[in-house]
Amino acid sequence: MTNKEDHKLDNPVWHALFEKHSTFALDYDGTKFYNPDYCPFGGFIVPESTLTATKQYALLTDSFFIVGEKPEIDDSLTIVKELICLQMIVQDKIQLAIGTEILRLTESHNAELLQLVNLVQPGYFKTKTPLLGNYYGIFKEAQLIAVAGERMKMNDFTEVSAIITHPDHTGKGYAKQLISHVVNNILDENKTPFLHVVENNIGAISLYEKLGFVTRRKISFWNVFKKQ
Repeated sequence: MTNKEDHKLDNPVWHALFEKHSTFALDYDGTKFYNPDYCPFGGFIVPESTLTATKQYALLTDSFFIVGEKPEIDDSLTIVKELICLQMIVQDKIQLAIGTEILRLTESHNAELLQLVNLVQPGYFKTKTPLLGNYYGIFKEAQLIAVAGERMKMNDFTEVSAIITHPDHTGKGYAKQLISHVVNNILDENKTPFLHVVENNIGAISLYEKLGFVTRRKISFWNVFKKQ
């Protein structure tokens, strides 16, 4: 990758909250978190700040993720898992015929969007997550059956996220079409699309590679919980 801002992808939450998503940021002197109504993610540049920051943020939400290096946490908290993800990027438009109508979702679709994402990937998508970027969907018989959208945003990079198909409608190419739509829109804005996928999700990784994504690095999502 030739973009001189590439290094920001090593710490995507921090840089998103410093740049395009600064209005969603809660700043704890070296650690930044998204407001938990939007996204339960944090990142840091001052490792010592994570001890106090995670304790304060835990007053707002019972479970959250630090993305990047392992944080220091208070005794009242516990890291329940380390999700090791591949961070993948794509540089070129995806040449794919779109054979299905794709609609940009509006506020009126939020309840249905939230329900679908949390059916398949519970825990990441919050009530105000749709406000972070554009979300797109495919409908069948007036039911939302597949979605994809944008989450973390920096000046030069936009994350593709919430790539979800209802279990009753998989295998029909809907995800491929939605990813292509989102990626090409991001590239039209002269930004580089990137995404995160758990390293053992072989099916998804294979799909992304076929669409032109390449793995940039591995990155950890540390899931922090309040002790009961």
